[in-house]
Amino acid sequence: MQKELLKEITPLTQGDCFTLFSRVKSKFNFPLHYHEEYELNLILDAPGAKRVVGDHMAEIEDFELVLVGSNLQHGWFQHKCTSPKIREVTIQFHKDLFDENLLRRNQLSFIRGMFEKSSRGILFSKETTKQVAERLLSLNDKHGFDSVLELMSILHDLSVSRNMKMLSDASFNNVEHHFYSSRRIEKTMQYINQNFDKVITLAEVSKLANMSEAAFSRFFRTKTGTTFIDSLNEIRLGHASRLLIDTTQSVAEIAYNSGFNNISNFNRIFKKKKGTTPKEFRESYLSTGTRIFI
Repeated sequence: MQKELLKEITPLTQGDCFTLFSRVKSKFNFPLHYHEEYELNLILDAPGAKRVVGDHMAEIEDFELVLVGSNLQHGWFQHKCTSPKIREVTIQFHKDLFDENLLRRNQLSFIRGMFEKSSRGILFSKETTKQVAERLLSLNDKHGFDSVLELMSILHDLSVSRNMKMLSDASFNNVEHHFYSSRRIEKTMQYINQNFDKVITLAEVSKLANMSEAAFSRFFRTKTGTTFIDSLNEIRLGHASRLLIDTTQSVAEIAYNSGFNNISNFNRIFKKKKGTTPKEFRESYLSTGTRIFI
């Protein structure tokens, strides 16, 4: 089973730090795609368009700013957008623009964290987008070292901004889990990722962490910002979304193969998280032009 998906060869050369496209257009016409480079995308005056990032889909408003990580499939589509003048600024930069040793310095810890989160795609808040929009629109007027400094400054301001939202489920893009400052959490997440398709109980993972269930629940939420059950369901939903897109398995088969013990529970959790049923999700995703074929 294979999936037709475009890998974009961007015009960014090894000799450049980043490339920028600023354009006004009347419609979205580029297919769903992925590339190795990070991409920061500002879109203005396109209400009603559809955003697809990983297994996330949503109708957008009149302006938005999204950071897409390396090799994460994404695209914007016409959907219900009728605007005659869509403004788009796209910045693509190498995934190794910032050396790994540099990113581990204290002063760049926020940027490092943002890059890790971008493996799922990040939607920045309206307030943040308004604050940096003019700087992004003006970045094309800067050249050489000044342009690189300004991009780094923008990335830093984005990394410390509030209310950023991760878009795709954690397990969809088959990337390593983010680093947690706890060996117990690392061990737990590794176990969940290896056994998500089986029954996993709180008692089981609490024992793995050598903690009581109550203590582990508090500890897990403090370290990850979410509950154990929500994290488990997110991992399962990521795998389920991938199967809905990449295979012709039935919804019932996908539910059981992703660790859900019954289809009703799967449908309920899926719709609560994504606002659509698994069947509607599959149909909507395939309408973007990505076809499943054997």
